[in-house]
Amino acid sequence: MSGDVPYEEILAEKQTFAVEVKRMQRSAPWISVNELKTRIGSMISERSGGAKVNLEAPVKVFLGVITDQSFIFGLKLAETSYQSFKERKPKNKPFFHPSALHPKLARCMVNLARAASGSLVLDPFCGTGSILIEAGLIGCRVLGADVSRLMVNGSLMNLRRFNIKPLALIVADAVRLPFDEVDFVVTDPPYGRRATTLGLPVKDLICQFLSSLDVLPRGGYVSIASPEGVEVSELGRSVGFDVVERHSVYVHKSLTRELAVLKKT
Repeated sequence: MSGDVPYEEILAEKQTFAVEVKRMQRSAPWISVNELKTRIGSMISERSGGAKVNLEAPVKVFLGVITDQSFIFGLKLAETSYQSFKERKPKNKPFFHPSALHPKLARCMVNLARAASGSLVLDPFCGTGSILIEAGLIGCRVLGADVSRLMVNGSLMNLRRFNIKPLALIVADAVRLPFDEVDFVVTDPPYGRRATTLGLPVKDLICQFLSSLDVLPRGGYVSIASPEGVEVSELGRSVGFDVVERHSVYVHKSLTRELAVLKKT
């Protein structure tokens, strides 16, 4: 916990707050969650100039997450129920394809890109629209493209199911995009098992795509997924992107995805 956090700017004088702490699975079992919440609450109250803890109806809620390697702490802005993600599972959408991302993973990728309400998010390999749906549901403006007309038509069906109106959803090659500048790119390129790469090796496809990403301004973020063996982070670095984050997500015994956050230099 940094002493540099301006709690007096986050909390008005005598405004109420609460602290929540969650442990990821069995991470750091020696840490007492209740004791940590109490200590953090006392510290925030002291440094904010008198804000009061209220566990019943707080005006603001701070959330901490304990993992094996770190403690992540911030202000909770919203909460989405797990039930809503279940309703958006691929098999519950009008158009289904086995390559579709689970909505929780798609939302995670949108969040990792730093996208926020009002920003313009592009998915140039939109598939069934999972990423566009999750970006649209948090208020982003969305653009989508896919080389397959079937996928574009299916994606449009799925977006309509959740009342999301894309600025454009077109059949296009991801390395020859007809768009102007966008704020963020969030995408899960195909890798040839259940989605076609049109004969290109996956590494070549991703390199060509990242190298031609003229729609993203300098300093813009790409959140991209790929099978772990593809080493998408290193591919991004090799074509001039900075690697900001890298995460491994186990899917099943034959697939672990790498999520990479790249920044255009």
